[in-house]
Amino acid sequence: MAPQAPQKPVGKVMVVGAGIAGVQAALDLANAGFYVHLVEKKSAIGGVMAQLDKTFPTNDCSMCIISPKLVECGRHLNVEILTLSEVTDIKGEPGNFTVTVKQEPRYIDPAKCTGCGACTEVCPVGVPNEFNLALDQSKAIYRLYPQAIPSTFAIKKFDRAPCVRACPANLSAQGYVQLIKSRKFPEALALIMDRLPLPGTIGRICPHPCESDCRRQQMDEPVAICNLKRFVADAVDWDALPVPEIEKQEGSVAIVGSGPGGLSCAYHLAMKGYKAVIFEAAPEPGGWLRYGIPEYRLPRPVLDKEINYIKKLGVEIRCNTPIGPGLSINDLLTREGFRAVYLGVGCQDSLRIPVPGADAQGVLWGVEFLKDAASKKAPDLKGKKVIVVGGGNVAMDVARTAKRLGPAEVSIVCLETREEMPANPWEVEEAEAEGIPIVHRWGVKQIVAPGGKVTGLEMKAVERVFDEQGRFAPTYFEDRTRVENCDVVLLAIGQKANLGFLTEADAIELTPRGLIKADPVTKATSREGVFAGGDVVSGPWIAIAAVADGREAALSIDRYLR
Repeated sequence: MAPQAPQKPVGKVMVVGAGIAGVQAALDLANAGFYVHLVEKKSAIGGVMAQLDKTFPTNDCSMCIISPKLVECGRHLNVEILTLSEVTDIKGEPGNFTVTVKQEPRYIDPAKCTGCGACTEVCPVGVPNEFNLALDQSKAIYRLYPQAIPSTFAIKKFDRAPCVRACPANLSAQGYVQLIKSRKFPEALALIMDRLPLPGTIGRICPHPCESDCRRQQMDEPVAICNLKRFVADAVDWDALPVPEIEKQEGSVAIVGSGPGGLSCAYHLAMKGYKAVIFEAAPEPGGWLRYGIPEYRLPRPVLDKEINYIKKLGVEIRCNTPIGPGLSINDLLTREGFRAVYLGVGCQDSLRIPVPGADAQGVLWGVEFLKDAASKKAPDLKGKKVIVVGGGNVAMDVARTAKRLGPAEVSIVCLETREEMPANPWEVEEAEAEGIPIVHRWGVKQIVAPGGKVTGLEMKAVERVFDEQGRFAPTYFEDRTRVENCDVVLLAIGQKANLGFLTEADAIELTPRGLIKADPVTKATSREGVFAGGDVVSGPWIAIAAVADGREAALSIDRYLR
């Protein structure tokens, strides 16, 4: 085998570890003419000698001894300091090594940081002080110790918080909770509104999956993330909120529906400088937030002030303007001059089931009942006995709304046991606290309506609700029945999308479930320039998920228009 030609030395040396030994070695090599890469895992050099400042074995002040070395190392032209770095691979041979170094981000620009420390005074997040072995706390933005070299601050970033991962909108819960703790209410609201333009609304109606994953419950109970969001939204004067100066972009976007998804999409588009126009069929904006969520859960002034702020950003809302044959999606793109369309129409109709007697006088449907109640057109229930059928959140809202209309009695009948009910546990508890009994494990056999008017509800016992695979597939004991006398039956067993406004020219593809087919990431539909999100894509779900879809669609529309 022929001998290989000797490799020319590169003239560089890497020193791994920047304690006093590493610093001295780097200085000696640098003074000998070598270019030195000094690699240190922490954010500053100095190692343990700097850490044991006042407890050095010789009873000397170790910082007085090491400081000149640190300064010389930091200023030496032949020493390049690589902090927050680790060696992951070494290849080659003496005289010619190739070293792979993994460097974690500092999150602070060294060219701009002066090391003044003003950032630590306003940082609301406290973490265990690594330099002092967690004996006290430092801020999340930190310098390892006062005399640290480099003097640039760094930010500690841990794993993504479980509450953030659990939130469909990925709100920075830990961030705004810490800001609220520091009484920085406007800053907390600004952080929330970076992703959520309806904090007071969502803070009242959200089922807060973030709290279910909160690590604090391992000690006692979850942080009240949702209530804190509501608190800060109520603590700030919305009329005094500044309207940012936004560079205008070319093009306007049509948004169909002014529910949580539509408002979110319009807000984020406006923040990017686009003209957003919302088309709403109802007399007032808000969609399901206004016409589906009862006012005792969501006071209308709260919703109104948040919508008014969105309008201040330049969003136009055209109420009493339904989309349909006279003004179709295709018309918006071809005739009206909009460059993109977002569909956020939700699931606005009740899911109907073929129940004998369902067309009788005295049978009402949950979604339509809530809309009528919100529009001050609720039916007269005074002195009547009402039975609500359903075990979800809508059924709880229907029952509690009916209770406020003066009936003689309101009760709920559902297929599930208490543990199986899809309604949130607190919704069930609040319904029971208002004196609404819940009858479990019974299903509807028929609505008793001699002469076409409701007189009772015949029920059959439930054998099981779910099959072996956990799918909803109820079975019944057909021979076990009971009849409850009543005057009104309210069926609240689900929701569905009403897509009758779509025309053939719109070219919007649907799923087998009768929902709009959209890309799960970009929210783009089969028609170029048309995007969709929220319940009309996913089926009935929570408002914060629709808000998240609206934001993602706004980002996609921005990319599309650019």
